[in-house]
Amino acid sequence: MTRFDSEFLQTLDTRGYIHQLTDGAALDSVCKKGPVTAYIGFDCTAPSLHVGSLVQIMMLRHLQQCGHKPIVLMGGGTTMIGDPSGKDESRQLLSADAIAENMAGIKTVFERFLRFGDGAADAVMVNNLDWLTALDYIPFLRDIGPHFTVNRMLTFDSVKLRLEREQPLTFIEFNYMILQAYDFLELNRRYGCILQMGGSDQWGNIVNGMELTRRVDGKTVYGLTTPLVTLADGSKMGKTASGAIWLNEDALSSYDYWQYWRSVPDADVGRFLRLFTELPLAEIAKLERLEGEEINAAKKILATEATRLCRGEAGAREAAEAARKTFEEGRHAEALPTIMLSRTALAAGRPLVDLFVETGLAASKGEARRLIRQGGARINGEKINDIEQTAGSGDLTGDGVIKLSAGKKRHALVEVQS
Repeated sequence: MTRFDSEFLQTLDTRGYIHQLTDGAALDSVCKKGPVTAYIGFDCTAPSLHVGSLVQIMMLRHLQQCGHKPIVLMGGGTTMIGDPSGKDESRQLLSADAIAENMAGIKTVFERFLRFGDGAADAVMVNNLDWLTALDYIPFLRDIGPHFTVNRMLTFDSVKLRLEREQPLTFIEFNYMILQAYDFLELNRRYGCILQMGGSDQWGNIVNGMELTRRVDGKTVYGLTTPLVTLADGSKMGKTASGAIWLNEDALSSYDYWQYWRSVPDADVGRFLRLFTELPLAEIAKLERLEGEEINAAKKILATEATRLCRGEAGAREAAEAARKTFEEGRHAEALPTIMLSRTALAAGRPLVDLFVETGLAASKGEARRLIRQGGARINGEKINDIEQTAGSGDLTGDGVIKLSAGKKRHALVEVQS
């Protein structure tokens, strides 16, 4: 039985998105009366977001589907400082050009999840660089600074973690929470935004923005955070031995994205179906009751549905078919990650360590060597025992390819240019 009457908060509650919420009854009432505007901020620290940001993106999608207006806030300004939340050390400061390039890459993924436009429930994307760089330092300190105390800021987990571990917290990072609070005030003034959402590590920053908006403009606004999503084994979501699970297709193939979801622990299937797909809850309840080998059917559904949302219908279909051919029929599929080599290069022999890096099965030569030493590397299904082994023309299969494997579930192809 849900504790909320509005469709939006009901959806978040029953699917497991809510961790902390300010004045839930009042926000529930506001959401029930009419459209509300809410935002989530995304800093531009890489050319793509990874699945660790997917809970936030899905919340914006549910918000829009319930008739409300999402704001995607790009942190073109705050990225110049770096969010200290959840970090043991200072982030590397990026140049303005690098931030702009990262932002261009991040923007593309939102078009898969949200509808943008000028309508009442159409999403908008804004950049906090537009107002943060226009601030005059002395007037900003005079008008906004008095609403923050160092005493209070020292109690936030993001600050305490650094100090307890005797890691430096720079003055510029200390200002991050003030600027994020100002974002909420500015979005309320410009768009009537009354709700900021984010991960649980953003709770202190969100409360700061609420209090600043109330003190400066006398407006009531709200905050909502999601629980930290980890795998059943306690590991952080979005990170694997081979690297981050990126949302952008140019950073990670749809096949590898599909495989990530197909490989989640059995205990996570039901929870992830609720968070990362739009399947009805009754159907999810049936799927998560499956046991033994049958749970694999639920994992395939999770993989296909999650990939469909992020990569589109065609991407999900091709990835699922590639997996079926690879694992169920024992033959390669076109959707597997593929690199091309000239016949001359292959005839001369290429170190397998190099090919594992070039195909993306290993992030570095060192990682490729470790994979071989640990017995997890294969060529055409045969275990590779020698880190100096090369691949040549004689390794081409009847299909004219060389199949490389990292473990049981990650594969890539080497083809010869015709």
